[in-house]
Amino acid sequence: MLHNPLYAGAFCYGRRKVERSPDGRTHIRLLPREQWDTLIQDRHEGYVTFARWETNQTVLAAQAASRGLERTATAPREGPALLQGLVICGRCGRRMTIAYHLRQGREVSDYRCMTHAIQNGGKVCQRIPGPGIEQAVATLLLEELTPLAIEAALKVTDRLATQAAEADRLRSTHLQRTQHRADLAKRRYLAVDPDNRLVADSLEEDWNAALREVAAARKDVERACSEAEPVNEALREKLAHLAGDVHRLWHDPATPMRERKRIARLLITDVTLTKAERITAQVRLSAGRHHTLDLPLPLGGGKLWQTPKSVVAAIDTLLEDHTDAEIADILNQRGLTSGKGLPFHRLLVRDIRQDYQLTSRFDRLRDRGLLTAHELAELLDVSVPTIWKWHRAGLLEGEKYNDKNACQQQRPRSEPDRRRGAV
Repeated sequence: MLHNPLYAGAFCYGRRKVERSPDGRTHIRLLPREQWDTLIQDRHEGYVTFARWETNQTVLAAQAASRGLERTATAPREGPALLQGLVICGRCGRRMTIAYHLRQGREVSDYRCMTHAIQNGGKVCQRIPGPGIEQAVATLLLEELTPLAIEAALKVTDRLATQAAEADRLRSTHLQRTQHRADLAKRRYLAVDPDNRLVADSLEEDWNAALREVAAARKDVERACSEAEPVNEALREKLAHLAGDVHRLWHDPATPMRERKRIARLLITDVTLTKAERITAQVRLSAGRHHTLDLPLPLGGGKLWQTPKSVVAAIDTLLEDHTDAEIADILNQRGLTSGKGLPFHRLLVRDIRQDYQLTSRFDRLRDRGLLTAHELAELLDVSVPTIWKWHRAGLLEGEKYNDKNACQQQRPRSEPDRRRGAV
């Protein structure tokens, strides 16, 4: 209906052409306006003017996903992608689409050039993670928004005023139509023969229903008029004052993401992305200024979850005096976490020690000259249980090398009293 000129009060003929394919199927193709047979403007009363209808066609074509390369940008929608509908592939020049996925329970965006893959079954032209680019562009906007803040705020004000006026016009038109139907129902009721009671009752019921519609429409108009805030100079000055503190407005959690996208669209014409050894983002602003951002490639999932180097260094130091479980407790007391943000436990410390090829506590004690119970028993020519008894009795000094209380012993300066150790 929105694409039909009848909506604007025009009469047209020849908008469609019927074609038959060789297999006998019928296809209907819409023709461009210059190929129509007849177009008569202002032929009857329309919902909108013909000029407004043409403007609407331009807006619909610019936002229609089916238009492909012809569209300028899709309408702002929900989702965290700040540059939705504004990104162009730096390799092929096509519009890039958005895909969302969850990362650590948070929805993040990816910008993908899928046209060649979809139409020709080829490879994806480019796939670029969005969070880093969106953060860089948002920072650029906040820096550039200061001199353009008042102008952007006034544009938003004018757009709100236009939308409010259009809504008032539609409500008034609806009230006029309902009043016209009520007047028509009244005339029909007054013109009926009083002796025909069945028809009179039916017409009276139609008249009452029409009057209820008129009352509801009038109430809607009155409520809108009472709730509407006039866009006067005071409000314009207020918006200009708020624009001066745009950083607070942008970072306000109560600001919906859709509103941030609308602000971005007032300032950004498009963003061209090229991915190579680094990511290049060419930002074209509506004020005529252009910026080129040089960004590093984001880390992959494995590197993103790597244990921080400071934690690995702390584990290497603590291995001199502590076992894996003791190290995990110390790291948790310090408030440190793993690369995935998890608390430490014995097995996690063991895996980090092995992955980073840190010298184990067993080998560190060996390097310091300590001996196992079997080696010390062979050295002293006693049994292993005797070594354990001497250790429990405090005759031998030892240090734990695992969480099962297994120890390595220091070489004794003198041989212990065998009889005392046997007690």
